[in-house]
Amino acid sequence: MADLLTGLEPEPVPDVPVAGAPLADRLRPRQLADVVGQDHLTGPDGAIGRMVAAGRLSSMILWGPPGTGKTTIARLLAAAVDLRFVAISAVFSGVADLKKAFADARDHARLGRRTLLFVDEIHRFNRAQQDGFLPYVEDGTVTLVGATTENPSFELNAAVLSRAQVLILHRLGRDALGQLLDRAEAIEGRTLPLTVDARAAIVAQADGDGRFLLNQVETLFSVDLPEPLDPNALSAFLQRRVAVYDKDREGHYNLISALHKSIRGSDPQAALYYLARMLTAGEEPLYLLRRLTRAAVEDIGLADPQALVQCIAAKDTYDFLGSPEGELAIAQACLYLATAPKSNAAYMAQKKAWRSAKETGSLMPPANILNAPTKLMKQIGYGADYAYDHDAEDAFSGANYWPDELPPQRFYEPSGRGFEARLQERLAHWDALRRDRKP
Repeated sequence: MADLLTGLEPEPVPDVPVAGAPLADRLRPRQLADVVGQDHLTGPDGAIGRMVAAGRLSSMILWGPPGTGKTTIARLLAAAVDLRFVAISAVFSGVADLKKAFADARDHARLGRRTLLFVDEIHRFNRAQQDGFLPYVEDGTVTLVGATTENPSFELNAAVLSRAQVLILHRLGRDALGQLLDRAEAIEGRTLPLTVDARAAIVAQADGDGRFLLNQVETLFSVDLPEPLDPNALSAFLQRRVAVYDKDREGHYNLISALHKSIRGSDPQAALYYLARMLTAGEEPLYLLRRLTRAAVEDIGLADPQALVQCIAAKDTYDFLGSPEGELAIAQACLYLATAPKSNAAYMAQKKAWRSAKETGSLMPPANILNAPTKLMKQIGYGADYAYDHDAEDAFSGANYWPDELPPQRFYEPSGRGFEARLQERLAHWDALRRDRKP
């Protein structure tokens, strides 16, 4: 049997990179600890980290954007728990390739060697082909590790999903991509010919794709440049438009200002454009959600109380789905705010009330609305003649709630737009009742 299987073993990952190999291959991690940007999975407390520590893998689906390390993680998993690694691609493989892979895995299993079958782009297999995995996964012939850039809920059979754990890989953030740049410079023994701004621009332009970033870096290392490139020269050199966006400087504040003002100006098309500009340039989605929430309470307020609800729901949805699916919830909240009736009445009321509170210091409320939990407090008038509003007609007593030294103030003036039109009517009604019932 051993003779019959000669040549069926896949080539192991070499410990030393092959000379002349592409930069992305030379920088491919040799152990899970070297994988960047996926600590939530590969760290000691992550799902993969715990599996490796236990020495036992379950079948899984690795779901994430391109260039985030799905193939690399699968290879390292096989090595970490001493499984035979076999990789196929759903783009180039058919039923015959699957049958051969399963037959080879079964033969090796008889010799005591289990197989990790890595299926790249698993979502491209049709439903019948996906069903073909089930018996081999169930009887342990293979440990299935599928990789997909598409939502598994829509693209994979429920039967496959019930037998495999879905693990979500994050797009690589600035720090992770920066680590890749540092490693590239270390292995090349020289620094990238880029200015500080151009270095930030090439990271932003990679859009979380580590492989794409390293391919661009390899292009830069392939030529001798007389001086470092700035963002414009980098764009011309790579023949790709590099987003002019610096999350720590003017570009960042320019775009967030444009987004906020487009929402305030009820232009949903422009608001969505600036939101897209920031997200595609690598802005943190939670930062944008915080700014949208601020716009909801500053520029819409009680004209549409659902605006704030929409923002919090979008935040919860993004936390649940992650990127890129969760970004649709951010776009929905942005459009809701831009198309909502506008009012800054609550915002202006807050500023007036805060200013008045600072100016008037520690004035006591009127005694009639103070609680009197002790006998002494009752004797000095706390709670005396308090009018319980629910006992009054229309549940409105018309009593005074302002300090004796401070005449009633008017901070909140509803705009009359959206829901605030109803609030305006209520305040007018209560004002009339208060005048009628004033002693």
